[in-house]
Amino acid sequence: MLAFNGSKSLKRALALAISDTRTSISVLKNGLRIVTDSTPGHFSALGAYIDAGSRYEISATSGISHMLDRMAWKSTPTRSGQQMMEDLAKLGGNYMCGAQRELILYQSSVFNKDVEKMFACIAETVRAPQLTELEVLEAQQTTQYELEELEFKHDLFLPEILHSVAYGRDTLGMLLYGSAETVLGTTQAQVQNFHNKFYQPQNTVLAFVGVDHDVAVQMATKQLGDWTNNGEPAKIHKKPANYMGGELCLPYQEPRYSNLPKLVHMQMAFETGGLLSKDLYALATLQKLLGGGSSFSAGGPGKGMFSRLFRVLNQYPFVENCMSFNHAHLDSGLFGITISCYVDHAEYMAQIIAHELQKVMTVDVSKGGISKLEFKRAQNQLVASLLMNVESKLAALEDIGRQVQCQGKVTTVDEMVARIELLTIDDLRNVARKVFGGYGNGAQLAKPSVVIQGDRAAFGDVEYVVRYFGLGLYTSAMPDEPRDYSKKGLLRFF
Repeated sequence: MLAFNGSKSLKRALALAISDTRTSISVLKNGLRIVTDSTPGHFSALGAYIDAGSRYEISATSGISHMLDRMAWKSTPTRSGQQMMEDLAKLGGNYMCGAQRELILYQSSVFNKDVEKMFACIAETVRAPQLTELEVLEAQQTTQYELEELEFKHDLFLPEILHSVAYGRDTLGMLLYGSAETVLGTTQAQVQNFHNKFYQPQNTVLAFVGVDHDVAVQMATKQLGDWTNNGEPAKIHKKPANYMGGELCLPYQEPRYSNLPKLVHMQMAFETGGLLSKDLYALATLQKLLGGGSSFSAGGPGKGMFSRLFRVLNQYPFVENCMSFNHAHLDSGLFGITISCYVDHAEYMAQIIAHELQKVMTVDVSKGGISKLEFKRAQNQLVASLLMNVESKLAALEDIGRQVQCQGKVTTVDEMVARIELLTIDDLRNVARKVFGGYGNGAQLAKPSVVIQGDRAAFGDVEYVVRYFGLGLYTSAMPDEPRDYSKKGLLRFF
C-alpha cells in the first residue's frame, strides 16, 4: 500500500488523476449522452435524466411533469403494468422516479448481475410508456390527494409558492404539483404530447456507477441506439428565467392535529446566479455557516449547535424552527431563510431574518461579522457533506448525471473540495453583499421574494424592515416609518 508524505497539493493532484480515470463520457449518434463512474462494488447504480420538468410547462397543463413521475414503471409495448411491477420486484433492488423543475429522473440500484435487466426496464419506461387513459386517471387521483396533503406541509408548500412569487407563473415559477384544476383537466393526449416533445435522445443523459464504460455503451446502444426524436425539433427552446420578487400572504393554516403548536411561517429569499455561477461554492459555504434547525430534533441534541441560525432557537424561545436554504437552478436561484414561530410573535420574524443576513455582510466580528473559527467550521462541514454523499452510489449517480446534463462535463469531488478550500472570509462576505444587496444575478433591480402564512397585519411592514437593514434594491424612496398596519413592531426587538 502506497503512503504519500508530500504536500497537500501533490496529494490533491494524485487524487484528481485517479478520479478522472474512473469517469468517462460518450455520445451516441442520436445524441444520447452516457456518463459512467467505474468505481467497483457489490452493486451498481444506473439512471436516466431527462431535460424536462415544471419549468417547461404551460399554465393549462401545470403539473404534467409530476403526473409523468407518478406514471413511471407502468405499461410499455412489451410489458403490462403488472408485469413491469413483477419484473422489478424480482430484481430486489430499489428504483424511483422524480420530477423537479428542470429534471425528470429515473434511477435504481441493483446487484451487478442484474444491471442489464434493470436498464431494460428504465429504457422502456423512458422511451415508450403506454400512458393509457387509466394510467392518466390514476395519476390525476394520486396528484389530487397529494395537493390536498400539501397544504399541511409548509416545508414543501411554501417553497413552491416562493418560486411563484420570485418568477411569476412562468419558467421556474410554475408550480411543480400544479393545481387541482389543471391536473384534473389534463388529457391523455396532452400527456403524450409532452412526453414526445421532451423525451428525446439528445435531451437525455444515461448515468452508471459501478459499471464499465464499454459495457454501459453497449447496453445503451442495444436498447436506445435506434431511438429517434419522434419528429419533434432537435433543439428545445429554453425560455430564460425572469426574476421579479415581491410579497405574498397566505391565510393562516390551523394545525392538522390539536396537539400541534399553532405557528405562522415566513420565507424570504434573494436571487442568485444559479448552478453555473462562480458564486456557487461561496453560497454553499455561506449556507452551512448560517445553518439552522428546529426546536425539536429527532436525532438528539447537538446537531448544528454552532451555526448562526441555531443560535436563534437558543435565544428566542418563541421560534419553532429557523433554517437557511439555497435553491439552485440552471440560470437563477434563491437563497434565503425560512422561519416558523408562535402566532403572537409574528412581528419579529422579518426582523430576525433581516438582522441575521445583515450581520454576515459586516466586517467587524464584534458586530456579527464572520469569524475565522465559524468560517473554517462551515468549510469543513461542506467538505464533509460532499465526501459523505459520494459514499452513496445513488448520490454519486445523480451527481454525475445532473452535471453532464447541466454543463456537459463532470467536476470531480476532489475539484469541488479544492475550490472550497480556496475560499476566504472575504469571498463569503462579498457574495453576501452581492446577493442580499440585490445584485445576486447581475440584476439592476432585485427586491427579495417573501411568502408569509398567517394574519398579514401581525407580520408588520416587511418591506420597511428589509430596507432598514440595507437589503434588496427598490426603485421607490425609503419611507420614514413603517406603514400603519405594522406599528406594533417598530424594530424595538434589537
